[in-house]
Amino acid sequence: MPAPESSPPADWIEHRRPDDREALGWLRPEDDGWVAVSLLGRDVSGPLDWTDAEAALEAAGLSWMADVWTLERDDAAPLRVRLVEVTPGRVVVQTDDFGAIDAAVERIELPWPAPSALRPRREGDPDGRVLFAR
Repeated sequence: MPAPESSPPADWIEHRRPDDREALGWLRPEDDGWVAVSLLGRDVSGPLDWTDAEAALEAAGLSWMADVWTLERDDAAPLRVRLVEVTPGRVVVQTDDFGAIDAAVERIELPWPAPSALRPRREGDPDGRVLFAR
């Protein structure tokens, strides 16, 4: 079942990287400042002045999109996943294929903003390569 469509609130302002105009996220007003918000819809900073909030998004960049993530599940073990699509309408992840072009993968559509069940991989998470634990 597809995730329901969502979009950033009207008062969020999209921020793009100056050199290539790639979208990095949004700046949203809070109190007397601006909060940097990632493409996943998650806060990157607390309230800052405009230029510091822009700098926070630029420092975060987009490299995190290529990282391994973990999808926590209530009814099963956590999954090692990769981001496939991130838009204000949905987040799509797939089980990690470890670079094999012929590996079977499962794609999972999540709502946007991304739920907290999707998190960066932490040390000690199952890596998908260990067959027998000692």
